[in-house]
Parts: sequence; structure tokens; C-alpha cells
Amino acid sequence: MPKKEKTGLVVSTKMDKTIVVEVAEYKPHPIYKKIISTTKKYKAHNTEFECHLGDEVKIIECKPLSKTKLWQLAAITKKAT
Repeated sequence: MPKKEKTGLVVSTKMDKTIVVEVAEYKPHPIYKKIISTTKKYKAHNTEFECHLGDEVKIIECKPLSKTKLWQLAAITKKAT
């Protein structure tokens, strides 16, 4: 089974070796077919301290590193200006 990948924006870098990434998903409403956006926050492992606030990053699923940290940083897609 392949590892899941998600792309989102870095919302927080205040924790040690951890970033909080906000991922937006767009799905149509089952009855009315209007596109609805939902956002969810994921904690991801960041050992190199290379991410900053506002960066667009790709995260991949990994083994549990703590109670809530189940993702790790794969790549920085776009740097914040």
C-alpha cells in the first residue's frame, strides 16, 4: 500500500522539530453538488528546520513519531516571500 501524500501551507513552526500544515480539500456536496472546502491541520516532522511560516509543502505519511505526529516533511513546493 503506497504512502499517502498531502500538500498544504505551513501554519506554525513554534514546536521543536515539528510543523503544523493546513491542508484544504475540495469535495462536492452529495445532494446539491456545490463544491465545499474543508481544512484540516496535520503535525509533521521537520528535523532540518528548513520550513518557515507560509511555505507550501508536501508531507507524506510515516510511522507514529508521537501521539499526534504521523506525517513527515517530504519537500518544500514553494517558499514564502
